[in-house]
Amino acid sequence: MEHIEFRTVEQELGIGGVFPTLVPHLNGVPLPDLVRKVELPFARGEGRPDLAGSYVGLPKNEVRWPSRHYLGDPVLSWFGDGDTVLLGCSCGDWGCWPLTAIVTVAEDTVTWSGYRTGHRDWDYRELREITFDRVQYEQALRATAR
Repeated sequence: MEHIEFRTVEQELGIGGVFPTLVPHLNGVPLPDLVRKVELPFARGEGRPDLAGSYVGLPKNEVRWPSRHYLGDPVLSWFGDGDTVLLGCSCGDWGCWPLTAIVTVAEDTVTWSGYRTGHRDWDYRELREITFDRVQYEQALRATAR
């Protein structure tokens, strides 16, 4: 199982200014970095390598604990079919270029699967289904309340 942290990161956003965001880190690696590796071949194929991984965290105040956003009850959803926005666009409007997944909560695990972006039909199979220990996952979320 993967280890997750939801780190508060001060990020400069295109809307002007620096804002606190929550960025998921898997085994210490920021999620945008992992996604960039998967998206880069597709973005290069479009002549836009800058698009790959061009995400920021979500507005901390909207998704931090006690929000159940990352627990299958999303506050931010792009497709409206149960998807959860994991990352937003670097412009500051999360809906401009979102990365979404289906978050499935079971008794002992939380799983992310079915990754999509709102504007491209890119193949995210390489990112794979990611499963977390539910206790560790919820502890990481509770830490965001501070």
